[in-house]
Amino acid sequence: MKNAKPKYRSTANKRLSKPKPYLLTKKVKNMCRACYNHINPKKTLQRQSVIMIKLLDCTLRDGGYYNSWNFSQNLIHDYLQSMAAISVDYVELGFRGFPQDDFLGGCAYTTDTFIRSLTIPENLKIGVMVNASELIKYADGIIPALHQLFKPASDSPVSLVRIPCHYYEFEQTLLGCEWLKDQGYQVGINLMQVADRSLVEVQQLSQIASHYHLDVLYFADSMGSMNPKQTSQIIHALREGWSGDLGIHTHDNMGRALSNCVQAVKDGVTWIDGTVTGMGRGAGNVKTEYLVVELAEIRPNVSCNIIPLMELISNYFSPMQHEYGWGTNTYYYLAGKYGIHPTYIQEMLADNRYLDEDILGVIDHLKSSGGKRFSLNALNSARHFYTGEPIGTWSPKSLIAGRDVLILGTGPGVEVHQQALENFISSQHPIVIALNTQTHIASDLIDLRAACHPVRLLADCQEHLNLSQPLVIPYSMLSKDIRNELEGKELLDFGLVVQSETFKFEDNYCILPTSMVIAYSLAIATSGRAKKILLAGFDGYGSDDLRNHEMDYLLNLYSSTPGALPLVAITPTKYRIKRTSVYEVG
Repeated sequence: MKNAKPKYRSTANKRLSKPKPYLLTKKVKNMCRACYNHINPKKTLQRQSVIMIKLLDCTLRDGGYYNSWNFSQNLIHDYLQSMAAISVDYVELGFRGFPQDDFLGGCAYTTDTFIRSLTIPENLKIGVMVNASELIKYADGIIPALHQLFKPASDSPVSLVRIPCHYYEFEQTLLGCEWLKDQGYQVGINLMQVADRSLVEVQQLSQIASHYHLDVLYFADSMGSMNPKQTSQIIHALREGWSGDLGIHTHDNMGRALSNCVQAVKDGVTWIDGTVTGMGRGAGNVKTEYLVVELAEIRPNVSCNIIPLMELISNYFSPMQHEYGWGTNTYYYLAGKYGIHPTYIQEMLADNRYLDEDILGVIDHLKSSGGKRFSLNALNSARHFYTGEPIGTWSPKSLIAGRDVLILGTGPGVEVHQQALENFISSQHPIVIALNTQTHIASDLIDLRAACHPVRLLADCQEHLNLSQPLVIPYSMLSKDIRNELEGKELLDFGLVVQSETFKFEDNYCILPTSMVIAYSLAIATSGRAKKILLAGFDGYGSDDLRNHEMDYLLNLYSSTPGALPLVAITPTKYRIKRTSVYEVG
């Protein structure tokens, strides 16, 4: 076990001497080269004439989306030392902005006082980022907003200010850049979601920018959807009007962040940024540790000791990555492919209420409805799928009226108490509804199956065809693809529409607050005029699990709706409903 690191004592205004420079050793370079080639073979920078590349690392700014910008002093200290050791030119320590109604760490505000509490290695310049949207919505205007946030550069430890903006914010943002230049700062503007703009629009922006005193014009592949060819096209379009420095900020949704940076350098881009282990919103960014290996090919005389960075990753960033899970995966790849904002994926992956089929269903919805700007309301509505007028042809009353209904969930309680449940069903003769493809109870004891999640249905079609029970689904409201896949299956068409905070039970359709199959099954029993509803296999989750709270809220909303039936769990449950035991019946 490694010894604990001694607590770092910061010294205000103290600047360390630059670490002893020595080049990336042959052994370490070969190690990194092998690692890189394994991930992205045959895409390397050829040695060429020395280019004045400026390398910026924005780990604590972009990575803060995962931990509310709350990085420890020890981590920041070791991070700054490792950045100096690999000859990073600029460290973007975090955002600068106005107070928020939540706790956020020091790198969310990155005040001058906070920066001065750190020990900054010599020759490492400090940058901050301020969002154009926050400046523009400031009541008194963009210049007064900047005046509130920034002193003259001569009185600040900040050297560089970058402002990210959308296409429609570009000209207003340029006015703010001029003010910052007048205060003595280096200034960069980041054009976000550039892949969504036509090349003509990009050219027009570059011509507008040419009339202002920017130090660097950045473009960002915000959705991680670009490829090297598109990267080149954007660069050439920007060069139509802009002759100054260009920079690129890449996202790794589709695994192209490094190859896009390599192409950008070949095309003359001179500002490149990355993050340690790619830590950043969504799938993350190009990895700084890969960038320094690639840039060593064209910066042969720049000292690069990568060992402190490897130690930093081992001590801090690998454990954080295990906890927070940034990095590309199939969901981020699909989001990049369809131009969906990565925060949708990040939010769903962090919320254990979203099953795989939920995430795929949301992606499918957003690719047609539009998901380039993140909205929590859009995420919630995309999860529910069913809108419009409800359509259905089957009435549950024909089978259920006057009977008890037993709904079989997918929790372990069904398998654990299988024998008792089968005895109960055989002696009490309830109508048994199994959710989706639940198979722990003897097939001849199950009367119906219920399913309503479109993606789950598509995945389970073959299994449903092999199961003998009739399947209750909102058939008329499903896509043609799903209906075709279920051809030959006995289907009972009970309609469904999702409407917030609503349970409504009609003869051949229902209105529900969610498309969860348990809500759909409750509606089937209630519209069918059952006597009461028994639940088995609804074990629940840990006390802090959001799914517990969501289910409790759903069951409480159902029970408070006029016409709702009594709910009784007959196997163990953590939900707040009446409980009894399946073993009471001998």
